Amino acid sequence: MSSGTSPASSHPLRAWWAQRPPAAGAAVMATGILSVALHLTGHEILSRIALVLACAAWLTLAANFVYLLLVERARWVTRAGTPGALTAVAATTVLGTRFSLFGWSPLAVALLVLAALLWPGLLALVVTHWGRRIPGAVFLGCVATEGLAVLGATLAAATSTAWLAHASLVPFWLGIVLYLIALFRFDLRQVARGSGDHWVAGGALAISALAGAKLLAAAGTGMYLWNDDDYAVLHDVTVFLLALDLAWYAVLLAAEIAWPRLRYDVRRWSTVFPLGMTAAATLSVAAVLDVPWLDAPGQALVWIAVAVWLAVAAGAVVRAGAGLRSTGAGTGEVRSTAPR
Repeated sequence: MSSGTSPASSHPLRAWWAQRPPAAGAAVMATGILSVALHLTGHEILSRIALVLACAAWLTLAANFVYLLLVERARWVTRAGTPGALTAVAATTVLGTRFSLFGWSPLAVALLVLAALLWPGLLALVVTHWGRRIPGAVFLGCVATEGLAVLGATLAAATSTAWLAHASLVPFWLGIVLYLIALFRFDLRQVARGSGDHWVAGGALAISALAGAKLLAAAGTGMYLWNDDDYAVLHDVTVFLLALDLAWYAVLLAAEIAWPRLRYDVRRWSTVFPLGMTAAATLSVAAVLDVPWLDAPGQALVWIAVAVWLAVAAGAVVRAGAGLRSTGAGTGEVRSTAPR
C-alpha cells in the first residue's frame, strides 16, 4: 500500500532542503567572497576555512540543482525563472576566483566554463520574468554577468592569456548595462522595507568595481591589452563604480539603523555578500591603483562583513534546526495516518 508520502518528503532533511529558495545560493556567494577578502588581508587560515565552507555549500546546491533538473523538471523551470537562480552563476564565479588566487588555474577554468554555460540560459529565463518594482534580487543579473568578468580577468592575469582579458571586457560592460536596467525596475521602498536582498543594489556595483580592478591588474602583468586612452577609461570607470558602491553602502547602512530588521531571513545572505564584495573591491582597487589610504577602510570593511556573516550564520543554524524539527514532525504525522 502507498505510504502517503512523496520521495521528496520521505526524509525530514530532504523535505526541509526541498523548501530552500533559489536565493539560498547567496550563502555561497557571501562565504566565497569573504574567503577572497580574508586572503587579500593576509588571514590565510580564516580564508581557507571560509573556502571549505563555501565549497561544501556549493556542492550541496549543485546536487540539488541537478536533482531538480533531472527529477522535478517543472519545479526546476519555476525556480530558474526567479532572479535568485542567478546565484548559481555568481557563486560559481566567486569560487573560481578564489581557486585562481590559490593557483589552481585548471579548476578555476572549469568553473568559468560551467558558469559561462549556465549564464545565458538562466539570464534569459530571469529577464523574461522581470516586472516592475522588483526587490534587490533584480540586480543579480548584473552580479552574475560581472562575476564572469572577474573570474575571466583573474585567470587572464594568472595565465598571461590576453584574449581572455579582452573577452572579459564584454561581460564587464554588459553588466553595467544590466545594472542600469535593473535600477529602473528596483523598488526603492525596499531600502526601508527589504529583508536583506536590497543590499545587492550596492553589491552589484562592488563586483563591477572588482571586475574593473581585475582587468587593470591583468594589464599590469606585462601583457599589452589596450592603449592609454582605453586604460584611462577603464581606470575612471572603476573608480566611479567604487565611489557609487561606497555611497550605496552608506545609504543602506543608514536605512538599517533607521528601520531595524533584526529577524533572520535567508535573504540576509544577500546582505553579507555586498559587505564582503565591497571590502574585496576596495582592497583590490587600492592595490592596483596604488592608493594605500584605502587599505585601512578596506580592512575595516572585511571585519564588518565577518561579523555580519557570523550573525547570519547563527540565525541560519537556529532556523534550520527549527525547520528540521517541524518537517520531521510533519512527515511523522503523515506516516502515522497513512493507510497500511
